[in-house]
Amino acid sequence: MKGLITRTISGLIIVLFTIFITLRGGTPISYFILLLSILGLREFYNAVEEINIKPIKIIGYLSCIGFLLNSLGYSWMSFKLLFFYLIIALLIELIFKKDITLIDISVTLFGVFYIPFLMQHIIYLDGNIYIWLVFITAWGTDTFAYIFGSLFGKNKLCPKISPNKTIEGSLGGILGSTLLTLGFAKYFTLYPLWKLILLAILGGIIAQIGDLAASKIKRITGIKDFGFIMPGHGGILDRFDSILFTAPFVYYFIKYFSL
Repeated sequence: MKGLITRTISGLIIVLFTIFITLRGGTPISYFILLLSILGLREFYNAVEEINIKPIKIIGYLSCIGFLLNSLGYSWMSFKLLFFYLIIALLIELIFKKDITLIDISVTLFGVFYIPFLMQHIIYLDGNIYIWLVFITAWGTDTFAYIFGSLFGKNKLCPKISPNKTIEGSLGGILGSTLLTLGFAKYFTLYPLWKLILLAILGGIIAQIGDLAASKIKRITGIKDFGFIMPGHGGILDRFDSILFTAPFVYYFIKYFSL
């Protein structure tokens, strides 16, 4: 019971803080994403070190600052130039450091794409009402999946990756994402509803893929949680794993479906 209370309070604090920062928008959200990116990347790099991979952490962290400068509008830190700098820096490390391997380089680069790059899409939605669907589809799916799984879960979804997840919980998560999105759309008079329902259903699926991807990484590296910064939840990646996937999904869905 004490663990549940701790988890609830911890989760509520991060949700309220995220809402506050999102409402502020602008520079605060850029720095918030920078903080999440650095903490998340640190957790990922620490995890892969458990299987004797040595990511070049400083380059990864500097890339997070590069994404920040890009979001603040500095033209000399465009995406093309950012990834050019990143590749050149990694190749220099490979050439001049004997103990660096191609696997170390590849995992360093993967971490940059997996965390700060995907997280950056939240900033692209700054000032757009649909930014809230990033969190509604991710956390709504997670919450309803937990409730439905606890109440009705019998059939395992991916037992080799995440033994506690069930098909019933997964379907409940998608239902929760859809209901919350419909409520959001009705409150703010957003149309057409069929597009928003499609976004909610696909978003619920994408959110769970993000969750399972993080679980797979933890299983490969032999860790239980990515960190302990959030009592009852683990690390930043344990709480934001699904958002890493829903952020770009919502952004591109809105862009190409003309919402």
